[in-house]
Amino acid sequence: MPRMPRRHVVRKVRKAGNEVARFLRIETTGGVLLLIGAALALIIANSPLSELYEDVRHTYIGIPDVFTLNVQHWAADFLLAFFFLVVGLELKRELVVGELRDIKKAMLPVIAAAGGVLVPAFVAVAVAWGEPGAADVWPVPVATDIAFAVAVLALCARHLPSSLRIFLLTLAIADDIGAIAMIAVLYSEPAFIPLLIFAAVIGLWVFLQARRIKTLWIYIPLGLAAWVALYEANVHATIAGVALGLATRIKPDPGEHEAPALATEHALQPFSAGFCVPVFAFFSAGVALNGEALGEFATDRVALAVVAGLFLGKTVGVTLGAYVAHRFGWGRLAPDLKWPDIAGVAVLCGCGFTVSLLIAELAFADAAQRELVKTGVLAGSAVSALIGAAVLNARSRAVRRHHSPA
Repeated sequence: MPRMPRRHVVRKVRKAGNEVARFLRIETTGGVLLLIGAALALIIANSPLSELYEDVRHTYIGIPDVFTLNVQHWAADFLLAFFFLVVGLELKRELVVGELRDIKKAMLPVIAAAGGVLVPAFVAVAVAWGEPGAADVWPVPVATDIAFAVAVLALCARHLPSSLRIFLLTLAIADDIGAIAMIAVLYSEPAFIPLLIFAAVIGLWVFLQARRIKTLWIYIPLGLAAWVALYEANVHATIAGVALGLATRIKPDPGEHEAPALATEHALQPFSAGFCVPVFAFFSAGVALNGEALGEFATDRVALAVVAGLFLGKTVGVTLGAYVAHRFGWGRLAPDLKWPDIAGVAVLCGCGFTVSLLIAELAFADAAQRELVKTGVLAGSAVSALIGAAVLNARSRAVRRHHSPA
């Protein structure tokens, strides 16, 4: 049997690699992988392998006496920063050359995000009123998990306008920034010097972009420095990804094949969707759900307040915020969007997950209450994801039928 020439072998390997990358750039693929990671975590955390799972995610890795994190924090703080970098790059593109160039279109999701912070906090306090822990519960349901929400949207809204995804991304980033600001004010003391270093790194990044410097080995250390500085400043370090994405040049120069932002987004998307987000989901979603724990959860008003805040509060708050912004002319609904689309995304915003779990860890010192609240975060996120998916899927089918030839 004749041997295949080496050149053909290399071409086939490259072609296969390109096909894998293309497959991982499809948002539905990333969404499926994320949900598989979360489902596996729940299964393993409630199986005989639960002790091994806990041991692995609480194993510390890093440089001893310099910088170490456990596996769960590496996944949530470091790997997820790549996802936020891709989000920041996409948001920058929309702000500069896309739909969000119109300030009123950009303000609509921002004002909707404000409603999605205020109303869930009010609902949570109202449900838990009079219970121990009622004063601590209100920040837990204010955040939207971008990774989970975008994954569900990608799976269930394939025939809806792309502007709906931009609306969700902008809204989720805005209310996550609000939630992280709450963490900084309520539960930590931001360190001034690391924040100053972070600002200097972002400034240098912008300067290098303006000077058209493209050397990758300059930007990688700068990106790491920005992440470490923000982490040391006691600020959720994934925001470094958004900041770096927004600081990257989006418009190509004459004769330039593609601008740095587009090239970076294209290169990182498969890594983010195929590895970072599923690994994050796997190490974050593992919560023990036994019969006794579920019985306590069902009678605990503080935990149920989180469910109500995420599902009811987010649905009402986001929809009301968007409507008020549109009604009074502070924002403008994209022409291809309808209010049922916005309502579906509003329900989906109740996927609190990452930041909500983080706030629950910080807000409740009592371990038993903390576990119940974390179960509330998972339950509220699951209900919001399922009902939001059903609403968006129905809308997607209706749009497909409308545009299909008779």
